[in-house]
Amino acid sequence: MYKKFFRLKENPFNVNPDPRYLFLTHSTQEALACLTYGIETRKGFILLTGEVGTGKTTLVNKLLEWLHKERVSTAFVFNPRLSVSQFFDFMMADFGIPCESRQKGQMLMKLNQWLLERYQAGERAVLIVDEAQNLSPQMLEEIRLLTNLETSTEKLLQIVLAGQPELEQKLNQPQLRQLRQRITLRAKTRQLTLEETKGYIQERLRIGGAEKLDLFSPEAVVAIHRYARGIPRVTNLLCEHALVSSFVDQKNPVPQETIEEVARDFELDTIDPTALPVEPSNGDAHSIPNIPSKNGDQPQLIESLMTALNTLVDRLNQAEATIETERERKR
Repeated sequence: MYKKFFRLKENPFNVNPDPRYLFLTHSTQEALACLTYGIETRKGFILLTGEVGTGKTTLVNKLLEWLHKERVSTAFVFNPRLSVSQFFDFMMADFGIPCESRQKGQMLMKLNQWLLERYQAGERAVLIVDEAQNLSPQMLEEIRLLTNLETSTEKLLQIVLAGQPELEQKLNQPQLRQLRQRITLRAKTRQLTLEETKGYIQERLRIGGAEKLDLFSPEAVVAIHRYARGIPRVTNLLCEHALVSSFVDQKNPVPQETIEEVARDFELDTIDPTALPVEPSNGDAHSIPNIPSKNGDQPQLIESLMTALNTLVDRLNQAEATIETERERKR
C-alpha cells in the first residue's frame, strides 16, 4: 500500500543484489572496468574488495550479466565455506563439466582439457568466488594452483575473488605470499559521498517507477547519509523503513524526523554500521570516531534490526486496518 501512496511501481530499496539497481559512481565504474578488462585480457587473478554492504555482490551480478551476454562460461561460488572436494564438485558442476570421478587429480585433468577446448575455440572461462574472506588458507592455496592451468602465453582460467577488507588482511599472511603475488588487478567498492547518496536514492526511485524523485526532503537525505555512513545496504534499509513510516503517518515527502526515528529504532545513532565486532580488552569497550560504542556491536545491531522490523510491521498492519475500516465506513 505504501507503493501506491508514493506512486511507485516496485520497491526501490529492496536489499537483494539486483544488477538493474547498480548505481555507477566513479569508483564503481572504475571497479567494473577493472574486472571486465582483466577478464578480456586474460590477466588471471583479480581481487575485488569493499566494506560490508557497499555493493560487491551487486557488482558481481552485473559482471555475471555481462559475461552471460558475452557467452563466457562461468562458475559462481557464493558459499565458500566448503571443503576442497566440495569446492571442486561445485565448480565443475557450475561450469557444466561432466566428471564421474571425485578424485581431485581426475577432476583437474577434466578441467584442464575443457579449458583447452574453450581456449582453442576462442572462448573464456571465469571462476568467481564471493565472500572470499571466509576461505581457509588451504582453500586459497588450492585456488592459486588453478592458475597453473595455462598455455605458454595465456591463463586458461580467469579467477575473481570478491570479499570484505579482511580478505586483503588474510592475503598478507606469509604463507599466502605466492597467491598475493599472482593478483594482477585490484578493484574496490567504496562508501557513497553525500552527493552520491542523493543520486543513489533518486536513481533507485527512478528505476522503481517513481513519478517524482523528491520523495525524501533534502534534510532527510543528509540524515540518511549521516546514519548510513555511505553504505548502500544501510541506505536501502533506512529508506525503505522511512517510506513505510511516512505512509503510516501520511507524510510526503519523507521528513528528516522520520529518518531520525528509524535510525533510533535500528540504533544507528549509537552503532557504526561499518564497525567490526571487537573483543573487549581489559574490560574496555572499543571506540568508534564520533559515535558512542558498545561491546558486541554486531549481535546488538542484529537484535535491534529485528526489534525495529517487528515494530514497523505492527504499525503497517495497524495502518492498513485503519484504512480498510475507513473504506468500509464510506461504503
